[in-house]
Amino acid sequence: MTRLLRSLSTQPTRFTLALHIALLGGAVAFSSLASADDVLKEGITPATDASQIPAAAKQRKDAVVAGISEPQGIFNPYFFVNGWDENVTNVIFSRLIDWDSQGKLVPGLAESWTVSPDGKVYTIKLRPNLTFSDGSPLTAEDVAFTLTVLSDPQYDGAIDITLANIAGGAEYKAGKADSVSGLKVIDPQTIEVTTTQPGATTLAKIGGPVLSKAYYGKNYQRGNLDYLRTLHGKPLGNGPYVYDKYIPGQEIRFHANTHFWRGTPPTPRFIYRVTNPSTNFQLFQTGETDYDAFTSRPDDIEQLKLLGFANINLYGSSDYSEVEFNVRRPALKEVKVRQALIYGLDRQKLIDVVYQGYGTVAIEPIAPISWAYNPDGVNPYKYDPAQAKKLLDEAGWKPGADGIRVKDGKRLELTLLVSKKVLNDALIPIAKENWQQIGVQLKPQVVDFNALMAQRKSGNYDLASFSTSTLNDPHDGVWDFYSTEAKESGYNNPEVDKLINEGNATLDVEKRKPIYHQLYKVLADDPPVILLGNRKILSASSARVTGFKPDIYNGLTGSLPDVKIVK
Repeated sequence: MTRLLRSLSTQPTRFTLALHIALLGGAVAFSSLASADDVLKEGITPATDASQIPAAAKQRKDAVVAGISEPQGIFNPYFFVNGWDENVTNVIFSRLIDWDSQGKLVPGLAESWTVSPDGKVYTIKLRPNLTFSDGSPLTAEDVAFTLTVLSDPQYDGAIDITLANIAGGAEYKAGKADSVSGLKVIDPQTIEVTTTQPGATTLAKIGGPVLSKAYYGKNYQRGNLDYLRTLHGKPLGNGPYVYDKYIPGQEIRFHANTHFWRGTPPTPRFIYRVTNPSTNFQLFQTGETDYDAFTSRPDDIEQLKLLGFANINLYGSSDYSEVEFNVRRPALKEVKVRQALIYGLDRQKLIDVVYQGYGTVAIEPIAPISWAYNPDGVNPYKYDPAQAKKLLDEAGWKPGADGIRVKDGKRLELTLLVSKKVLNDALIPIAKENWQQIGVQLKPQVVDFNALMAQRKSGNYDLASFSTSTLNDPHDGVWDFYSTEAKESGYNNPEVDKLINEGNATLDVEKRKPIYHQLYKVLADDPPVILLGNRKILSASSARVTGFKPDIYNGLTGSLPDVKIVK
């Protein structure tokens, strides 16, 4: 699974009036929906009155505090299953190759790289004198070790290195070789990675965080990652901050890395404080946090403006929210049932209610900011209850005495797994009402996010609601629909597999575009998910700190090395 699933960014404390009215049912006029003139422009809107900085914030002389939701405690960049743990590892580990704010690959720990004319050989040159946070050297041997771990038969993390097609990787995984032949350490600062075929995402996949061979690879042998797993709660990295302590349900503490390749960060301590939808605005308002994320809506933006001390950040996301179908369930194997559920859900109402001018209905598994997006290329599935009923009739699901449809003695009842967040708070009543009208009974199950992922993994669900993490390439937005990756949902479409492979094997963007456009059409006809929305991302930082410049590819951690406390 390459696109990690997570709940949306931490949410604000209350609904707007429009949300309350909308959830009571019936057509509503969204009186607080932002007009085009009122919508905040993307970028950073600076604080208007720094004198309003809360006393609690001023008392912190050497620490910056940011909000985070539901970390699980697996602080290894290749083994976490929770997107919030990814936020933690991004503080501790640096990548070989980074992204800039436009999604372009730029040097990180690697100062340069070259690619052979046939697109199969990558030569990566490390910066001189790199070290891990304990002062031990970081060399090409550590890069080779990291890529070897990802090729290990026991590796079950989120990064599928097979997509990089490293020569000898498949043989190593199968036990037919003692090493990965495509990994060649030229010298301590240079590694050569040979692949069997070109790949559009290969450089990003081999250019991830680096694990210390001396620390994580003690007595490492192929097929045995037991020792490495014991270190999930004791990470050793090379990023801007060093991990100190995790207090579950409260906070995660770090101190500045004096060995960081860009120099010691100016702020001595960084803290992630665990927040939730009922506390995050209050904690920011009172100065208990210096940075947090909120839902992009006029009401929440206005609250932040009224604080005076908030620098407000607004930028487009590259993720999307969705409801996944478990196509192993008999009813959901039928494509007409899946199509009917999309037609029968008023997604525009959902997006208007939740984002109020700062979100759009998703029609493809990619955000509008992407070069692969094709707004006129697929069926948009506009809300059409009559079409939904027609499809259910054609699929043999007939209304029963109470209006709920029945087929072969089975009622059309579906469970929906959701975690607690604003989007789902609105989704549940809207979906229940909409689907009741077409003869489908919805039974929502509200669980915490980690429990949702565990239940989804067990296959004990019909529908599950979540969002993707940041999608750096259109391939990341569709890879979970590949037959071998869709283990939980059971989705399998040979044409989808073929187009996914073609899209990743083509390096030229202009040649990739038509492949993804065709893929999105196929996915629309045979939907693996109900696409919900694309959103703007809203966050705020206190005027007591400078340097936060979050973007869709790097979040807050990309600018963390530059964050300073205003004296």
